[in-house]
Amino acid sequence: MAIRGLDLNMYDISAYGRMITDKGRMDAYSEALRCSVSPHSVVLDLGAGTGIFAILACQFGARKVFAIEPSDAITLAREAAVANGFQDRIQFIQKHSKRVELSEPATVLVSDLRGVLPFMEDHIPTLVDARRRLLVPGGTLIPRRDTLWAAIVESPDLYRPYIEPWDRNDFGLDLLAGQKLMLNTWRKVRVTPGQLLSEPQCWATLDYLSIDSPDIHGEIYSGVKRSGTGHGLIVWFDAVLSEAVRFSNRPAAPELIYGSAFFPWLAPVDLEAGDNVIVQMDADLVDDDYIWRWNTRIKSGPGSPQLKADFKQSTFFGAPLTSQRLRKSSAAHVPVLNDEGKVENLILSRMDGEASLERIAQELKLRFPHRFSQWEDALKVVGQTSQKYSQ
Repeated sequence: MAIRGLDLNMYDISAYGRMITDKGRMDAYSEALRCSVSPHSVVLDLGAGTGIFAILACQFGARKVFAIEPSDAITLAREAAVANGFQDRIQFIQKHSKRVELSEPATVLVSDLRGVLPFMEDHIPTLVDARRRLLVPGGTLIPRRDTLWAAIVESPDLYRPYIEPWDRNDFGLDLLAGQKLMLNTWRKVRVTPGQLLSEPQCWATLDYLSIDSPDIHGEIYSGVKRSGTGHGLIVWFDAVLSEAVRFSNRPAAPELIYGSAFFPWLAPVDLEAGDNVIVQMDADLVDDDYIWRWNTRIKSGPGSPQLKADFKQSTFFGAPLTSQRLRKSSAAHVPVLNDEGKVENLILSRMDGEASLERIAQELKLRFPHRFSQWEDALKVVGQTSQKYSQ
């Protein structure tokens, strides 16, 4: 998102501010850094954002800090380093970490690349790559691990936005196709312990010292502890930053910026104490985003076991995919460049270290007059492509 000329990618500047002022998050990370950093430490701040962890590492005595951040938020980080007198100890690198080689390996790696859950775009592959290439063997990782928990939740208020816009309208229209899509999506929420109908169950543990795969599969078996109407699952994580420093976004904990994740069921289910709920939950990284699956079977208690519900859900079903889009992704598809592709292809072919952006833009306008009526329009597109691909 562009803020005053800066490309801050996932976050706008106010989001970075909220992360810095999240006392629970910041107190935990600062204490973990304080306990891990010594005068001999070389610290890698992975996904540094506006540089708060890098600056804290210097404040705690680190000899050298590498701050890696691909977005333009690194501009603010550089200014903050100068303002606090640490510019000589922090080396800022504006690249994705997978394309970075360090002049010396880090002894401490700190990152918070999570979103609501640790499955945030390529968080895990990025961390695994940095651990293998940029951290000394046996170096310190902050965080060390995240444990994922799930529980059944009763909340008509959470469920209502999934169904009412499509179920009720003033025009007598059938919009239920939208409801089917919505019920295969999840969102950030906040619930209270009193809304849980089951005890929390562990779904998975992400040990960052050894994890290799970004994909997580696990079964959650949960007994209903009290009667109520189940609307879906709440999922959260407990973070271990160091053995002495931990925090959680569980419902009973103080609210953090992360929130919790609500995975709705296809329909509310009346539950009785003693009912059994089995959920097969999978998170698979595809390209740069996760496809989630949560398949739920609900059986009544042991007295008269009956199947109350059998839901099969996936965020794949929550995306309105056209037949044309699916065709273009097929292995058998033979692609031909459209106009957008031809424009980008010409720009990339001229980025050979000899032609200026002005010259490329002039050629673009001549080749595609139907697309660019003004030279300035062509220059804007060329500039955007240069920002993305040029050195």
